[in-house]
Amino acid sequence: MAKKRDGGGLTRTQQAAKFLGVSVLAGAVLAGIALPAAGALGLAAKGSVEGFDDIPANLKTPPLSQRTRILDDKGGEIAKVYSRDRTVVGLKDMSPYIQKAIVAIEDARFYDHGAVDLKGILRAVNKNAQSGGVSQGASTLTQQYVKNVFVEEAGDDPDKVAQATQQTIGRKVKELKYAIQVEEELGKRKILQNYLNITFFGQQSYGIEAAAQRYFSKHAKDLSLEESALLAGIVQSPSRYDPVNDPKEATRRRNTVLQRMADLKNITQAQADEAAKKPIRLAVSRPKNGCITATAGAGFFCDYVRETFLNDKTFGKTRKVRSQRWNQGGMTIRTTLDPQAQKSIQTSISDHVYEDDPVASAASIVEPGTGKILGMGQSRPYGFGDNQTQINLSVDQSMGGGAGYQPGSTFKPVVAAAALEQGTSPYQEYSAPYRMAYPSPVQTCDGEWQGRESTQNENKEEVGPYAMKEATAKSVNTYFVQLISDMGVCPAVKMAQNMGIERADGKKLQEVPSMTLGVQEMSPLTMAAGYASFANGGRYCTPVAIASITDPQGRAMNVPKSSCHEAMSERTAKTINTLLKGVVEDGTGKEAGLKGRDSAGKTGTSDSRYAAWFVGYTPNAAGAVWVGDPQHKRKMFDISIGGSYHDKVYGADTPGPIWRDAMSGALSDKPAPSLPTVPIDDPGKDKKADDDEKGHGKPKPGKRGHGGNKPGGGWHLPHFPDILGGGNGGW
Repeated sequence: MAKKRDGGGLTRTQQAAKFLGVSVLAGAVLAGIALPAAGALGLAAKGSVEGFDDIPANLKTPPLSQRTRILDDKGGEIAKVYSRDRTVVGLKDMSPYIQKAIVAIEDARFYDHGAVDLKGILRAVNKNAQSGGVSQGASTLTQQYVKNVFVEEAGDDPDKVAQATQQTIGRKVKELKYAIQVEEELGKRKILQNYLNITFFGQQSYGIEAAAQRYFSKHAKDLSLEESALLAGIVQSPSRYDPVNDPKEATRRRNTVLQRMADLKNITQAQADEAAKKPIRLAVSRPKNGCITATAGAGFFCDYVRETFLNDKTFGKTRKVRSQRWNQGGMTIRTTLDPQAQKSIQTSISDHVYEDDPVASAASIVEPGTGKILGMGQSRPYGFGDNQTQINLSVDQSMGGGAGYQPGSTFKPVVAAAALEQGTSPYQEYSAPYRMAYPSPVQTCDGEWQGRESTQNENKEEVGPYAMKEATAKSVNTYFVQLISDMGVCPAVKMAQNMGIERADGKKLQEVPSMTLGVQEMSPLTMAAGYASFANGGRYCTPVAIASITDPQGRAMNVPKSSCHEAMSERTAKTINTLLKGVVEDGTGKEAGLKGRDSAGKTGTSDSRYAAWFVGYTPNAAGAVWVGDPQHKRKMFDISIGGSYHDKVYGADTPGPIWRDAMSGALSDKPAPSLPTVPIDDPGKDKKADDDEKGHGKPKPGKRGHGGNKPGGGWHLPHFPDILGGGNGGW
């Protein structure tokens, strides 16, 4: 609201401004847009001049967009991201030289006039009339600041930017009215501070702090006289006076500023002469914007942080609001990334899979009990060149990832956990022949599955009967097909949901018995977080990447928290621990075992070897490693990966060692607690104790749908051998 004198009248300044606004068409303010006459550029008054009183009284100043710093959990910088590289600072953090230099060259009478410099207008009109062209303008520093506010508000919208900078009388009148308001409300020092923070200095730098960093790699408060004069001179034409691309022109402009400062007695003539003799000495810091600049392969994690911000309603009700807040920047985001774990992941992947290999690898590590993402890396770097990608191979499609990859037998522990929760004993035996057809029909959540698919084990020697521990250690496909067929599909679907294990493409899990062999595509982060439930006594915690955020004023912002719930009983989690310890001790995952600490895990290889996995955990970290072709085209037969030849790839021989090395480095010098387990080797006493605790023993084979599934109308699954468990199945 415009300030009024006692009695309700306008102040003298406002009265003068109103007069100037109304008389613009008569040419009184034409010099303010540096024009000799309106017709010189064909400017017309049509539609360009609002009634002065109709212009809104208050200038809405948008928050200045600034750089955001993304940090790891130790405070180390991962990356800077910004739509405009700017760091807002106060006058006390700006060299006195830059304050004097910008006033001297842009508005020498800044401290003597109001919002409009009438003397300057008359001088400019006279000068332009003499030259017959545009040789001098009369916009005050305050008017320039207001114009920059319009430009800032326009953001990256080219139409709005053009509107904010158009050479029309209407815009100048609006600029004039707001300049009057700003002068009265802020005062000279605040206007100068705001101007030096908002204006563009070229080379992608906005504001004096970013400019000082860009050209001289120092803070604005440390700028010397000649450096200040150089930067002040750039403002009039950042491209023309760019010292990086045209040092001679920049030097001439700098010396003009120095002489102007001497003429105004800001410095002595001797100081100006001495500074003018010095050559320009730049120490340019190249712009580093975005996750592509992140170190230690953390670019994809950085991108995941951005996706979290843009997708989570904690940061705004709509994606548009969240996007605007992200672009506004100025935040300090402390993440969960452990630099030790991140370095270990990236080193291990790089050692085992080369970026130009025909297949790729991705890995994620999370902390059981908190959901904190400790590390995330992949073999193909973040970028736009050959063998580079912007797709985060570790995460779901909705968070910047791909469509996911079949996890193979790493899904079997999910089915085992579901069976245990339904009362199945770990001593349950099945005939587990080398090859078998899927039993049919099989109960689903709302009906029945019927089909004629078949599966087989990896080796012909793998013939049962097997109990659950040996079948898990050897990854016997036919055992788990019989297990899910007896239990029904629904408990497995619900267990997967409880563990946060969902399809990477966002679609619902298909209720088919072949899910026990891991035929539906998942992401490494999903599998790592799901397995963390086993390490955490059966409690699942949603993965989180952001620990805290502060805004430009240092105030804490709300951030999404991990949500934890019971996915299974503690007894079931302990039993799975026992089963999966057997995998790394004397099963398919021996090559992934860790020295000196308890670990458990499971190998997995998809049909046709499009993907190979190892997912495992210790009490304090859970990790998933995938190796394969993101395009699902290259089968991993007769292939060289990381300089090693494979006639065919297994989860144990490439993902397993990657997991081992990544986890070993991530947990180096960290505590090594034991995994809680239950004894299940003794078929006598321990088996009876287990059955007594559950209240029942073996389920009866043939009772498909065990676990309370609802019978109903079923649906028939088409026959896709490579996808639904035919052929090799998942090992």
